Amino acid sequence: MVVIGVDAHKRSHTLVAADMVGRRLAEKKIGTTSEDHLKAVEWTAQWPGAKFALEDCRHVTRRLERDLLAAGFEVVRVPTHLMAAARRGSREKGKSDPIDALAVAHAALREPDLPTARLDGPAREVKLLSDYRHVLVTERTELINRLRWHLHELDPGLEIPARGLRRYCVIDDLAERLTGFEGLVAQLAREMTTRCRELTRQINDLERQLRERVRRLAPSLLAVPGCGVLSAAVIIGETAGAQRFRSKDAYARFTGTAPIPVWSGSTSGKVRLNRGGNRWINCALHMIALTQTRGLGPGKDYLDKLTGRGKTRVEAMRLLRRRLSDVVYRALILDERAVAQPADAPMKPAVLQAA
Repeated sequence: MVVIGVDAHKRSHTLVAADMVGRRLAEKKIGTTSEDHLKAVEWTAQWPGAKFALEDCRHVTRRLERDLLAAGFEVVRVPTHLMAAARRGSREKGKSDPIDALAVAHAALREPDLPTARLDGPAREVKLLSDYRHVLVTERTELINRLRWHLHELDPGLEIPARGLRRYCVIDDLAERLTGFEGLVAQLAREMTTRCRELTRQINDLERQLRERVRRLAPSLLAVPGCGVLSAAVIIGETAGAQRFRSKDAYARFTGTAPIPVWSGSTSGKVRLNRGGNRWINCALHMIALTQTRGLGPGKDYLDKLTGRGKTRVEAMRLLRRRLSDVVYRALILDERAVAQPADAPMKPAVLQAA
């Protein structure tokens, strides 16, 4: 079998074909339009059964993935850290587009169980809404921090409750109080207050849209104790289809919750933090774990059991996140199967263990 490694950029893609032992067979550079992708399909026809391996940067490779999948090719996504390791182990030194494309192919050959790419579906819409909401929240936070300094300059006694500028009543009250001040600083503060209200309205609208979509797509995921709409939206969008992972262990490696053993001498049985994987999902799992340790769900009992056996709290939290990764994977599988099932088909009741 031949693997076509792809180094993708905004204006061009570099393709390198490698055989089963990693030898370079040929290379080709194409553009980024669908017509250019057709040239890649024609070029690949000389190796029947070839599959494509793309670095997992879907904001750049989405059109290429769509065209290749429509043409009937198997496409796998290679995490960035695997490609970097393959490049370091290459006989050819340096960094260029052909070297990177060959490194992608080598990583795909070394890891035969990489997740496959899928056509865009409802998860893509959830990811777009979730990402845009995150951008607006970041903008609002920066705006509020700047606004607070202007308010301190105008009147040190003008106190605003923590996180108060997320509520319309607090924003409207502040806008009314600012009418009593004059000068450029007061003018900027009033404009910032208006912008803060507009951002809050947009953020709330996006959250409302996310709530509708997530409740329809992932009721089992929302049933996991501690998993709210925003955490579920991040998990759905970043996972992009749980069925493309062969097992819960493969999904745990993707989420970065699979522990890394560091057995050496007296450290037998110890594990260290896995800094790979998808950090957005890892963060969402951490928030679910924190919520459960506060009494919502079985996470607190599990944490207490581990700490009673001699684990530190940090180690116990890592193991809890690993366990929650399995729970989330099962919930996603159930939800995806329910969505794919015909509406008139009888549904079988499913029981999820939260941790």
